[in-house]
Amino acid sequence: MHHLLVIDDEPAICQSLEFALEEKYHVHTFTDPDAALPFLHQVEVALVLLDLKIGAHDGTDVLKEIKRLSPDTVVIMMTAFGSISSSVEAMRHGAFYYLTKPLMMDELDILLSKAEEFYQLQTRVKWLSEELYKLSDSYGLIGNSKAMQQILDLIDKVKDIDSSVLINGESGTGKELVARAIHYQGQRRNKRFQAVNCAAIPDNLLESELFGYEKGAFTGAMQSKPGQFVLADGGTIFLDEIGEMDLSLQSKLLRVIQERTVTPLGGLEEKSINVRIIAATNRDLWKEVKANRFREDLYYRLNVIPFQLAPLREREGDVPLLVHSFIQKISERMGKPIDGISQEALQVLENYDFPGNIRELQNIVERAIALTSSSLIEKRDLPKELQGTQSRQVTSKQKLIPVYVGDTLEQIEKRVILHTLAHLEGNRRKTAQLLEMGERTLRDKLKKYQEEREAE
Repeated sequence: MHHLLVIDDEPAICQSLEFALEEKYHVHTFTDPDAALPFLHQVEVALVLLDLKIGAHDGTDVLKEIKRLSPDTVVIMMTAFGSISSSVEAMRHGAFYYLTKPLMMDELDILLSKAEEFYQLQTRVKWLSEELYKLSDSYGLIGNSKAMQQILDLIDKVKDIDSSVLINGESGTGKELVARAIHYQGQRRNKRFQAVNCAAIPDNLLESELFGYEKGAFTGAMQSKPGQFVLADGGTIFLDEIGEMDLSLQSKLLRVIQERTVTPLGGLEEKSINVRIIAATNRDLWKEVKANRFREDLYYRLNVIPFQLAPLREREGDVPLLVHSFIQKISERMGKPIDGISQEALQVLENYDFPGNIRELQNIVERAIALTSSSLIEKRDLPKELQGTQSRQVTSKQKLIPVYVGDTLEQIEKRVILHTLAHLEGNRRKTAQLLEMGERTLRDKLKKYQEEREAE
């Protein structure tokens, strides 16, 4: 059910409308607009019934504020003093329709149904537009290298089948873009693509994010919420950084894959789902299986069709193509015309090994476009640490970390982590990549080191 607000200074009207509409909507009533407006930040409000005159407040001003805070919310104006001029004014500022009091419930029911259809339509259009924008932004799927052509060929082969896919590759190699390409070129293209970063959501929240929850399932669950699997029904769910998922949640995910049903937290009824599952990781999941950090049965369920993405340093000849594509897209977005890149600057980029892969290259190009004072990206526009680059061999600046006889493995690990983090100027993502550990694992270890320092 959608959320509906009633904003009217007459309590009797608020109560009557709540009683009449509560079976179809989550109804929330307010006699003061100042109390109603903050509610728009708390839940996704689909419909509003708004009085034109609310005490000292002008309903048109309230309408403007509602549309500013929540542009997709559909607002129906109500008044006991209807006029053509006030109707035109309300419609001009975004009102969906205009009703005069006393309200006829049959007329209101029909109007609310149409307003609900309009809300669903415009939110669907908005979502599709966002997805189309993401799809058109084909960073990472550009290239003539053998490694890239193999990936494109594999995408074409598997796009129309429902087998699970496991994409493996370093961070920044374009794993999500490959997943989107599989979805949007396949038979599920007209349904949703739901992406979930398993490393970015705490373990205690990831279950509810994936499977949803019922009202009252836990403290703060004020209304039911569908999970990502339900939202992706008929389409594709992309589970990024699957290697970071807690073992207990892995077993629940395995059951969902086997049974093709989900049960929301606090719920008793199973919901059938028809979803294609694409997972991705920058870890060696088979090593994780052997270390008892990842379920072997889940690994086999996910790894039906494996994709191995090559790092950018192994994609010979693709850097110039990516650079020119980035320049075209980013300069257009910034409104700053850039003709291209000098041969000297391009040579520097081709000689760099890009530990951050395509994402790092994109950031370098964007920074250069933002800072350059000419219409051509020059070597001086690149980061200082790249300007002295001559070959890939000199870009790997190794530093010695002292290890002494008698040091425990835990002490050595701590020293390696902290020295590497300092060398990379506090960049946790690059530290995790270089040390081949998950970002969540690194975060937990750094938290432990901080607690140890505070206890000393």
